[in-house]
Amino acid sequence: MSASDKDWNPETYARFRGLRLRPALDLLAQVGDLPGGAVVDLGCGDGAVGPALAARFVGRSLRGVDRSRAMLATARGLGVYDALDAADIAVWQPEAPPALIFSNAALQWLGDHAALMPRLAGYLAPGGMLAVQMPRQFKAPSHRFLRDIAASMFPDRFDFSSQTSPCAKAEDYHAMLSALGAAEAWETEYIQRLDPVATMHPVRAFTEATAMRPIAEKLSADELAAFTAAYETALAVAYPLLPDGAALFPFKRVFFTLKV
Repeated sequence: MSASDKDWNPETYARFRGLRLRPALDLLAQVGDLPGGAVVDLGCGDGAVGPALAARFVGRSLRGVDRSRAMLATARGLGVYDALDAADIAVWQPEAPPALIFSNAALQWLGDHAALMPRLAGYLAPGGMLAVQMPRQFKAPSHRFLRDIAASMFPDRFDFSSQTSPCAKAEDYHAMLSALGAAEAWETEYIQRLDPVATMHPVRAFTEATAMRPIAEKLSADELAAFTAAYETALAVAYPLLPDGAALFPFKRVFFTLKV
């Protein structure tokens, strides 16, 4: 994970562990036979996918890579990784060709996917697989409101006018990778039910651990309070609360696999 220079909060991120894990398990289900070599959990975060990877690939070396030392400390406590490397995934290179590079909700923080994805594929052992899942929420109200409100309230610090979605469409990744091997790509929109949160709108509770971080880090306490109040007002319209205080939160994700 690599949203900013400030470290991640494992407890905040883990609030919605089940919802964040489901896409990873859907991706893992598409991974077939592999050649010899290690399994790399690239952008492993707090190790949420580690137990599933370890159970699926018994006897293989499982390595996690992430720049967040706080997240790695939590992952280390699971006891399923053979190695955990503190490294920037943007420049990471394996010591030996891995059988699988598995990346769940991490590579959206990096740019130039047209260069990144083929580079990662080039690290694989012959017959190995690159398997990637990323959120594709750039135009969703939950994420669009963050940019629009920040730019409106604090134009001296935020200008998103030239920013584009960090993730392409599934067909674009297929076209990007199909010449390198057997590529599959797809998108899924999950209708997530977010449980009530006493102190905030449930969608804000979901985004504050990820998409809101780069904005919140540039605001003072008073500015952040004003920003979140405006964000909450907008969320209440786009994601009305259910009678019990929960909210339905459509969330789109893009997936692809490449077997070289």
